[in-house]
Amino acid sequence: MDSLSQHLEGLKLVGNKDQGEVEEEIFKSLNMVLQAVTGDQQLSGNLLQASGIFTTLGQILTSHPRCAVPAAQVLAELAKNEELKQPCIDAGLVSALLPHLESSDQDLLLHAGRAIGRICYGNKELQEELVKAGVISLLVKILSDFPESEPLVRVDLLALCNLADLDTAKEALSKTKAAEELVRQLRRAENQERLEIVTEILQLLAENDSLKVQLVEADVQSALVEILQRVQDSSEVEAAAILKTISDLVISLLLGDSNCVKMVQLGVVHQLLDVLEKHVDNGDVTVQHAALSALRNLAIPVINKVQMLEEGVAERIQMLLRSEMPPVQFKLLGTLRMLMDGQVEAAETLGQDPALLNRLVQWCEAKEHAGVQGEANRLLASLLRHSKSQEVVRAIQEAQGVKHLVSMTTSEHAIMQNEALIALAIASAINLEIIKDAFKESKLIQNLQKLLEDEMTSPEVKYKSLGLLCSLLGSGDLRKQVEEAKVQDTLENLCNHGNGNVVKQAITALQILKSDPQDSGLFFP
Repeated sequence: MDSLSQHLEGLKLVGNKDQGEVEEEIFKSLNMVLQAVTGDQQLSGNLLQASGIFTTLGQILTSHPRCAVPAAQVLAELAKNEELKQPCIDAGLVSALLPHLESSDQDLLLHAGRAIGRICYGNKELQEELVKAGVISLLVKILSDFPESEPLVRVDLLALCNLADLDTAKEALSKTKAAEELVRQLRRAENQERLEIVTEILQLLAENDSLKVQLVEADVQSALVEILQRVQDSSEVEAAAILKTISDLVISLLLGDSNCVKMVQLGVVHQLLDVLEKHVDNGDVTVQHAALSALRNLAIPVINKVQMLEEGVAERIQMLLRSEMPPVQFKLLGTLRMLMDGQVEAAETLGQDPALLNRLVQWCEAKEHAGVQGEANRLLASLLRHSKSQEVVRAIQEAQGVKHLVSMTTSEHAIMQNEALIALAIASAINLEIIKDAFKESKLIQNLQKLLEDEMTSPEVKYKSLGLLCSLLGSGDLRKQVEEAKVQDTLENLCNHGNGNVVKQAITALQILKSDPQDSGLFFP
């Protein structure tokens, strides 16, 4: 410690000597200080703080550029100590270090970057000042100039990761070639840590519309596909973690239909499914959930639905239905339902698949998992709604799925009530004869009456309930149930309802009920 004190005293005098005479002495003293700090950070740190070395280091960085590397290295070590960060800030060392990020010396860039990163870590106010001082463009330039320098790139990426959640930083990044450089680093990411750092930065950048466009233009999609292809032979744990990371990033990038389309065209869907299929039986639930969220979002644009269905994605997703994990089941069902939306042929094919229908009916009975139960019901309704097929009506009836659609009309969610009512009305209009017994057994008439009499039922649900009731009156047996339940009184009360559409539909239902059964028409939404 006596020797350290001697060197510290010597450093204090550097400003009073000729520059050419003292550089050797500065190097020697800084190396001694570095050894002391590395050996006993706490003890030497206290001594250094008392010595006023922070001001001296600022002078060295400013006035002795040839000594900047060891000075920055000392600072990088000192800044590991939380108690020494504030003295660094008070001495203006961040400002003294910043110009050295323009150096071509990789050692200086490395140690200056480490020192700045450690001093500013967790200090939002100081980080904002750094961004204002132009640090973003310097960091991006380092990535551009030294893309294969592993230690330097790592420090640079960590700095960007710490800054990228600032709006000012995102704005500054949008004016650089950051997206291009980060995609390049994404392709070079050979290990889990590097991949996580780069994707975390990319996720933060994807919150900015301008940067999101730049990332797509930089072909981030194909880079993600390359990584997914690369992890096929990775260990289960590593592959799962990478899949989670990439899935989260894909979701962040999917907030524009053009991005979704490009990703599907590049084959992201099948790469996600490849990894999912390997891990469906015992994989990490959160990982699968993230991947399926990405798949569901990819299935939103109509053009993607068509391509995904043509490429057999629906069949591949069905293969995953063997999963016994409710969160995964929930997302799988939602993804299939999104694929079916408006796709008549696909709905007709899947709607006649006994294995799928039996699985759906099984889940419709899974009261312990309300989310899965709800999604299974919604997919059943969706198959009817989009296929409008007599064969699908028959297949769902044979799988004993009709009773679940009837139960769905009593859901606490209006959207599910509406979907069930539309599906049942379509089924009734297509082939009431083969499903009327299921309607009777499941007490559909009583359900409809409750919906019509409940003041909390929305006008839209009442309107669709009345439409379905009109269809049911085409069956003698069901008409008899309607008469016995005194639904006519309910209809007469609805003729005074505040909603005009409900009133018109109630009047229509009354007319059919009072008319000769031979003359009653069917309602088709």
